[in-house]
Amino acid sequence: MKLLLPKRTIVAALIAVTAPLVLAQYDALPATEKGLAIAREADRRDEGWQDSTATMVMVLRNRQGQESSREMRSKSLEVSNDGDKGLIVFDEPRDVRGTALLTFSRKVGDDDQWLYLPALKRVKRIASSNKSGPFMGSEFAYEDISSQEVEKYTYNYLRDETLNGLDCFVIERDPVDEDSGYSRQVVWLDKAEYRVHKVDYFDRKQSHLKTLTFHDYKQYLNKHWRADRLEMVNHQTMKSTTLSFRDYGFATGLDEREFNQSGLARMR
Repeated sequence: MKLLLPKRTIVAALIAVTAPLVLAQYDALPATEKGLAIAREADRRDEGWQDSTATMVMVLRNRQGQESSREMRSKSLEVSNDGDKGLIVFDEPRDVRGTALLTFSRKVGDDDQWLYLPALKRVKRIASSNKSGPFMGSEFAYEDISSQEVEKYTYNYLRDETLNGLDCFVIERDPVDEDSGYSRQVVWLDKAEYRVHKVDYFDRKQSHLKTLTFHDYKQYLNKHWRADRLEMVNHQTMKSTTLSFRDYGFATGLDEREFNQSGLARMR
């Protein structure tokens, strides 16, 4: 699963072309290798999207159910041999208009993130120690906004399970980054398309912190699956955030020049 808003979650030669053979091969693997193989296959199936754009509505709810909303635009760039790049720009409401987050995800090492705050007219670098902090008051952390590269975790296959009528793999992934706000994550991926449907997040104390669910998947370019809606629920604060996507575009011709921290102040 890549959350670079939007995105996927590399490939072993042991993964075969036909689904029955894949499943049979999985059964012969130790749990750690099986978990990694599933994550790699999910990643492989989404390769080749080049770049993507979308518009989003973010709805924040407090524990009393009161809501506030924000409108944003996103751009993502697929990068060979490294993590992907992402840009989110806020359009509404007026008090956050022009706020922009630029993310350079890394397969190995710390991601680079910069936040432009129009009120201060300055670009702020997000320190690694702050990646677990909330993104613009939402229940998504800065590390959730980065693309979820396979190399960022170690893996373990847990079980097969039916979720919402879908036959799923359930795997555990543990962040390699010591600054992560999570001790582990439990992920449900359907066996048919390797789409992520649910992620349970556990904090550094091993307590269940949040649950992310993916809804209303659609396929683009006959290959790439994207969810129209993401729901993140914080079980400790009873707050939640919904991200709704529309107007997806792929292979639009974006290049590296569109993802430059020196140009964040000019984003409109």
